[in-house]
Amino acid sequence: MTAAVVATAFGGPEVLSLVEIPISEPGPEEVLIKVEAIGTNPIDYKLFSGSFGSEPEKLPMRLGFEAAGKVIGLGADAVGPGGPLQIGDEVIAYRITGAYAAEVLVSASNVLPKPTTLTFAEASGLMLTGTTAVHALTTVGAISGDTVLVHGASGGVGLMVVQLALIAGARVIGTASNGRHAYLKQLGVEPVAYGDGLLERIVALAPEGIDAAIDAVGTDEAIDVSLALVANRDRITTIAAYSRGPAEGIKLLGMAAGADPGIEIRETARMQLVQQAEEGGLHVLVARTYPLAEAAVALIELASGHTHGKIVLVP
Repeated sequence: MTAAVVATAFGGPEVLSLVEIPISEPGPEEVLIKVEAIGTNPIDYKLFSGSFGSEPEKLPMRLGFEAAGKVIGLGADAVGPGGPLQIGDEVIAYRITGAYAAEVLVSASNVLPKPTTLTFAEASGLMLTGTTAVHALTTVGAISGDTVLVHGASGGVGLMVVQLALIAGARVIGTASNGRHAYLKQLGVEPVAYGDGLLERIVALAPEGIDAAIDAVGTDEAIDVSLALVANRDRITTIAAYSRGPAEGIKLLGMAAGADPGIEIRETARMQLVQQAEEGGLHVLVARTYPLAEAAVALIELASGHTHGKIVLVP
């Protein structure tokens, strides 16, 4: 048995419970992981809120797509994307289901080596935001020499987008509240405050124009400014403006209806992210950690939209 968080109904965080569930021994191509840290993401609470459907057969619902921990059991043919696995290996599990748990049993194909440069808490938040960022940058065709505008640059996905864009040789302008500008500047981003006058501030900063825009917040302001600054709508994408994006001819990314899930791009990106983090080129900012038993409190904070970095659960 192991402790796990499940949603017993559709609704708010009050539907979450910490329960004991059975866990099997690993099969031939499976890995048993003792979870040290769990990355939380907005998709987690959107799923049990009913945003993507409220079919009763989905309940009780296990939560969480990414975790970091240590291998404590494995099948004879357990080979991950980084090679054969061994007991004691420090790993990242992604993309999995039911990551909100003390132990997880997963396919070896979803077990990656943890970069030695990252703590377990940091590693648990690398993959979902990182693969989303790679997907977004690939979609807009960001290349060296481009000027890329990132809305929500200090959020979980935004921080990955700006780092990867900079690694690719792009100039990055990122919107964020004033209190987060100092950290963005450390990364090499040129921050601008959102709110009234945003368009004018960006034009003053980049009078030669913006080549591509990535929206990670979903506000009308972000979409309006992107449309005003980027002539080619193929070079604008959003992971949040699901209702307005299609009407504007902007490509949607993610799990919502009509969005591109980018499965192949994201799978391929996993080992790239591990390598870039191992080389010291990628950092994961952890905003706060919560015990697994306080998953509901953690998700309330995450849903507030005011977090700077990743919210992490610790069993």
